[in-house]
Amino acid sequence: MIPSQVDETLPELAPFVHAVQGRRPEDGTWCEAWTVRDVLIHQTGNAEELARVLEAFLAGSPVETRGFEREAPYRRLSDSELWAAFMNRCAQLTEITAAAARDLPPDTEVMWTGRSVRVPFFAEHMREELILHRWDLTGDDLTAVQALDEPWMTEHSVVSVGRPLLVKGHAGLDLEPGGRFEGRLRTPGTDDVVVSADADGGGIRLAAPEGPATIESDAAVRVLLLWGRRPADPSRWHSAAGPETLRRLRTLLSGY
Repeated sequence: MIPSQVDETLPELAPFVHAVQGRRPEDGTWCEAWTVRDVLIHQTGNAEELARVLEAFLAGSPVETRGFEREAPYRRLSDSELWAAFMNRCAQLTEITAAAARDLPPDTEVMWTGRSVRVPFFAEHMREELILHRWDLTGDDLTAVQALDEPWMTEHSVVSVGRPLLVKGHAGLDLEPGGRFEGRLRTPGTDDVVVSADADGGGIRLAAPEGPATIESDAAVRVLLLWGRRPADPSRWHSAAGPETLRRLRTLLSGY
């Protein structure tokens, strides 16, 4: 049973838990290199690191964000030990985000993976991770589509995460000096998500719709594309941009 405070802070935890418990640890996922166990290891590391960085800031001794090496200790645990660690780390993150909300103004800036974020980011980012990686387990079921469709998911991906989503893809574009690429992902009735790349790196922003879209889709598909994923039903997205432009856009949006 999930404690009420944890459930209130991370409402996406219960659907994620049910998805994990409905599968075997060695089952495959939509994240091609990961099994269900790998997804759970990743999520445990996410919860731990979000809590560690925010707790250190609260204590007046900020720390650097660690990379995926934080997951290594969890790979040595048994399945039951891993499950207990995951639930414990989510509870710890809930406690620390509650303390931060109580003791810090919400616009307080904290460093996370080389960029400045605000205090509400820490709980919100774990919520996004729970939604996205639940999709890795279930694919396009109703719960996943409804969660991905929420406007805050697009805003968090673009504004709060932003350029780190494009680092891997930018390297894959191998742009010539002076070369530039720009693509527009459009969901009718909302701002476009504009992604770009040049010799200096990648850029991502929200902008009013202008000109033709590179890809038009529902909001849930657009979030999946931003994170280097694809919906099970490809007819949910549409494009008249041509294969070369689509190839370059897909390369830029390769995910982590």
